[in-house]
Amino acid sequence: MIDDSVVPFGFPAICRKKVTAAFDGGRLTSDGGVLLLAQAERRMGIAGRLASCIADPRDQSRVVHGLGDILQARMLAIACGYEDADDLDTLRHDPGFKLAAGKLPGAAVGLASQPTMSRWENAPTTRELVKMMGVMVDIYCASYPAPPAAVTLDIDETVDVVHGGQQLSFWNGHYGTRCFLPIHVYDTVTGRPVAMLLRAGKTPSGAEMAGHVRRLIRRIRRHWPRTRITLRGDGHYGRPEIMTWCETNKVDYVFGLPGNRMLHADPAIVGVADAVCIDRATRGWPVLRRYTETRYAAKSWGTTGRRVVARIEASTMGLDIRYVVTSLQTGSAERIYDTLYCARGQAENLIKMHKAQLKSDRTSCRSANANQMRLILHTAAYWLMWTVRQALPETAVLRTAEFATIRLRLIKVAARVIETASRVRIAFASACPDADIFRHIARALKPAPT
Repeated sequence: MIDDSVVPFGFPAICRKKVTAAFDGGRLTSDGGVLLLAQAERRMGIAGRLASCIADPRDQSRVVHGLGDILQARMLAIACGYEDADDLDTLRHDPGFKLAAGKLPGAAVGLASQPTMSRWENAPTTRELVKMMGVMVDIYCASYPAPPAAVTLDIDETVDVVHGGQQLSFWNGHYGTRCFLPIHVYDTVTGRPVAMLLRAGKTPSGAEMAGHVRRLIRRIRRHWPRTRITLRGDGHYGRPEIMTWCETNKVDYVFGLPGNRMLHADPAIVGVADAVCIDRATRGWPVLRRYTETRYAAKSWGTTGRRVVARIEASTMGLDIRYVVTSLQTGSAERIYDTLYCARGQAENLIKMHKAQLKSDRTSCRSANANQMRLILHTAAYWLMWTVRQALPETAVLRTAEFATIRLRLIKVAARVIETASRVRIAFASACPDADIFRHIARALKPAPT
């Protein structure tokens, strides 16, 4: 049978010269930047730490691909834009990926194939997945050289449309489809991922969310007992169970709060709302915004009155009032809403990078455990991309770029891999526009001499 990869094909002639092509260039890789990702993984040790949570029943004397190597290859492939395990059937022989996995380009044995990857995605038990999620929180804490004085964690769920009869799939009337609603938690100021949890496609109850928050904060407190933690979320999280737990355990919160008849009738809010509408109309302005606050206790809160901040905006379209409930007793109403609460919008960008640019919504396995395993692996790939971006010079434009841009500029870099008796040489394109930055990252992520 003829190998289609070496069958030549043509392009239009240039300057009367025939142009032909074939996929017969030899040891070339289109993902030279995978070596940067590999250095980031070695620095963090994610694959090994996750592998240590999973029981490996194989006869180790006959194992060709260690569990850590299998997980590492999957993370690297996801970060490079190959989100499906099927891609590993070809990439397992790519010289760039083999070098990234610590194998020589000419070695007869490549990386693990797709069936092996898929088996291990389905292998972890629920108990092992809980351990792995705890390890991911540990990795987040270890990413700080010293415990920070304070952190703000954004918590939110995002829709993940299902493709069949997966476990935990649920009809969601708001989105009009069967889906998952996985929870994402980020340290938004720095862009660090904290925790990702697959769950059914329905709005979480207060008791459920309080349980997730309790387990997360307790894990973080193991590393940072004196760090001030603030939770931030939308109206789904302004539940009495969560707020009571936070207040009891000295965790601050800033949550959205849906409006209701009692809040709309509060004298403090009504007075400011009337004044805003009158002032806007008399001055002829298209929009006018002001802020106020009150003490409020819903019936489900018992007798506990909490600080509620209201953003009141009058425009030609009418009156719009938004509410935030918070445990913070300092700071003006304007600062609580505009500076603290509205900053949670950045978490949406982080979810987009996790979901759209690293394809973490490819949760097509039937088993919920397998889909949670995929979510963990995609989060590990997020860490690799984040670490590469952090290694950029602080003045570099790409320091604030999205992962898709970094992948295009620094990961999808063609290279020829030349192996001799004494060394392996990687020849990148002479015209690479980001050669200086690439060289800087390689040096920054280089392991310290032992």
